[in-house]
Amino acid sequence: MAEPIQQLSSDNQGQSQREHVPFTLLMRKEKCGEQLYEKRHYEKGRWACITLHEDTYEQSICYGFMRIMKYICQQNSTGDYLGMTLPIVTIVRTDESHSVISQDVTVAYYLPIEHQAQPPQPYDNEIVIEVWPAATVYTRGFTGPTNEVTIINQISAMAELLDSPGVCANDSFIVAGYTNPAHSHRQNEIWFLERR
Repeated sequence: MAEPIQQLSSDNQGQSQREHVPFTLLMRKEKCGEQLYEKRHYEKGRWACITLHEDTYEQSICYGFMRIMKYICQQNSTGDYLGMTLPIVTIVRTDESHSVISQDVTVAYYLPIEHQAQPPQPYDNEIVIEVWPAATVYTRGFTGPTNEVTIINQISAMAELLDSPGVCANDSFIVAGYTNPAHSHRQNEIWFLERR
């Protein structure tokens, strides 16, 4: 299991074996040379997902991340290392006022292109392979740890930046992580999903 964690925590200048979830950039909004957010289109794809209900968001993402890593690292029907994709995402749900995060947190891993058609089945019966439909996403980057406070703050900041926040789902959001969850300068994004 060390290989994917090393890939997440190294600077990986050679970009070895890191596949990014493919998307098309639709628009970038900037102000005074600073990027505020991007609008992207993601195609339909298969994701390995696990939903946990721990006491805190941090516990849920930690346990979920480790169980997804075991799936990536041979605890699957092929017995092979599947390869690392980025970002690892968590789906968070909030109350109507966006002030409280639900304890139900889903951690998801995008299956590499070579496994999209026939995903290896997980040995962990709580990990499910889901087909996520194509989606338009508004995304904004941020650094540092992800916890209930930072996520609520990022949701509020993103809602203020959007010209029409009503076009997005307002009860669930995605936190995309590009580096190891334990890394102090973690690279993240908050994603708002456009309503269909």
